Amino acid sequence: MKKIAIIGGGSWGTALAIALTQSSRSHRLALWAHSAEVVEMLSTRRVNEIYLPGFEMPSDVEVTGSLEKALAGADIVLGVMPSAHARGIYRAMRPFAETNSVFVSATKGLEPNTHARISEIIAQEMSLDPLSRLAVLSGPSFALEVAAGDPTAVVLASANAQLASEVQEEFSGPRFRLYTNDDVIGTEIAGAVKNVIAIAAGICTGLELGTNAVAALVTRGLAEMTRLAVALGGRRETLSGLAGVGDLILTATGGLSRNRSVGIELGKGRVLKEILGATRMVAEGVGSAAATLELARRAQVEMPITEQVHAVLTAGRVTRDAIRDLMERRLKQE
Repeated sequence: MKKIAIIGGGSWGTALAIALTQSSRSHRLALWAHSAEVVEMLSTRRVNEIYLPGFEMPSDVEVTGSLEKALAGADIVLGVMPSAHARGIYRAMRPFAETNSVFVSATKGLEPNTHARISEIIAQEMSLDPLSRLAVLSGPSFALEVAAGDPTAVVLASANAQLASEVQEEFSGPRFRLYTNDDVIGTEIAGAVKNVIAIAAGICTGLELGTNAVAALVTRGLAEMTRLAVALGGRRETLSGLAGVGDLILTATGGLSRNRSVGIELGKGRVLKEILGATRMVAEGVGSAAATLELARRAQVEMPITEQVHAVLTAGRVTRDAIRDLMERRLKQE
């Protein structure tokens, strides 16, 4: 029986802990949370009332605030922390990680300062060969629906086909289905950039521009995501699958999307600081927009939607002006 250490006690980490207790394989589960309040809540009341209220954590999931305790004997380490904190947490894990642990990242974002993908951070901080013990979990998956047991299909990307197959078998269950691919770059870029596009889609909704505008925005956003992923070494077909168009549709149109919600409030005229201050949840697209633009600049890839989202987030650009600029760009072929 393998041990899985889930590192991150937010809504997604909590939902994955619940889902993995229902997988087809039996395993031991440990959930680490940075917040002492979350640890106490899950240990005593068995409900994460801050990030995922209404769902009981199964009694056989060990909850701890100690990385050493969570990682002891772990065969698989599932990272579910915000991208901005990923490097610090993986660095803190280093003294306690087992020599042969497999690392699976379920974080969808880019490191703000370095623009690194999370798998790159893991390889650096854990001194890992990314071809051997590293995988990425992504795809359309609202935490609340996963915790509720609603049917969900995601993708596991790894350069190591055997590892991908083993984790696929370990994680999959009757209501949580994993597909595999070997395109780590494309999968991670899709997971990060779709959050930025979802903010733009939310802005359209907040401005009440209609469903035509949202559909066009999402479609052209997918084109941006694909251009960048391919330029960085990913594959076009990855962006046509669960990690790309699947997750983009969910995040840009779903009512549970944090990034879309941020965009809606921006479209209504609220200030970003006020929007973010009203929630403890993380909208990854806010931090990933600048990193995405920098990657695009290095790769000489045009990303007009991302540029406008970045201007709205960082320079206070008026949302209606941003949409107008997108509509008045030079006419071109699709």
